[in-house]
Amino acid sequence: MAKRAGFPSRPSPAPSTEGLPLLRTWRVWRAIDELGFYPDTQARGLVSGRSRTFGLIISDITNPFFPEVVQGFEDLAVKHNYEILTSSTVHDPRRMALSVRRMIERSVEGVAVVTFGMEEGLLNELKSRHVPLVFIDVAPALPRVSNIRIDYLHGIRQAVQHLAALRHERIAFISGPMTLASAIARLRAFSQSMTEIGLQFNESWVIEGNHTMEGGMAAAQKIMAMPERPTAVLCSNDMTAIGVMRESYRQGFRVPQDLSVIGFDDIRIAQFVIPRLTSVRMSHVETAELAFTALLVDVQRQTASPNGSEYLLRTTFVVRESTSKPCDVPKIATRANLTESRAPARRKKPRREY
Repeated sequence: MAKRAGFPSRPSPAPSTEGLPLLRTWRVWRAIDELGFYPDTQARGLVSGRSRTFGLIISDITNPFFPEVVQGFEDLAVKHNYEILTSSTVHDPRRMALSVRRMIERSVEGVAVVTFGMEEGLLNELKSRHVPLVFIDVAPALPRVSNIRIDYLHGIRQAVQHLAALRHERIAFISGPMTLASAIARLRAFSQSMTEIGLQFNESWVIEGNHTMEGGMAAAQKIMAMPERPTAVLCSNDMTAIGVMRESYRQGFRVPQDLSVIGFDDIRIAQFVIPRLTSVRMSHVETAELAFTALLVDVQRQTASPNGSEYLLRTTFVVRESTSKPCDVPKIATRANLTESRAPARRKKPRREY
């Protein structure tokens, strides 16, 4: 029988296969490194049926609270081999609609909505696709929908008790936009805390803000123009509180001697303003952890809970230097008279007698 070209006339001994899989794997990874190859995640998702991508929708990327949440969420995503698709709505329904469309196009496995307001459009678009959702405070009891319930009352009660212990009786409150469920909840917690401790809840000392520094400055102007000026103010977020402090300085009021100021959220910059801001802490790290965990649990769950899931986030009170006992100052003060009052008294020359 003639030999076939390229083939031996009789079989050779089989080579040893010991360590062969490891060698092949090493050669594959070396080739990947040399060629600079990156796998196509979308193609891989089509094969596996999973995108390994979570959506994260926030209200306003310029508010320091939200980047801190995004960072915590992304850290967990990297740890669990997930990608995140982030969108900022700036409270604009049109941008919310675009965010929803992007999430659907990318076939996200779940969406966390950290906007502190109910987004009907998002819910209606995604619930029919059986995409796990996480909301803050306002999630309906539906399968694969989780709710992070924030205990606003715990931290706000501590803040009001702190001011009462410092002998403050006239306490103002600057809310967020009253179209947001979170703003209504914080105002309700403040009212209840004032009533519990026996302090007067004066509606004329409640000012609606917009969660920005400019809104805090505008609200401070209204407070300082009041005939019976409050000696302390609790703000619905830290950005508002920083705006109040800025306007107080501009008008010659001292914080905390003339006006004690408390924020809400305890963003990182609260530790660096002067004086350091006393605040009700709503942990951004814990918010991110609860949101990511809720999505991960629903993705891995075989049978959806019929009424969804609920997670609790408790607020706590952090005391710094922006609060103190009230001092007696004129109802309407100016930088000039406050500067004069702080100036050392001149010594009178002895009168000569002749």
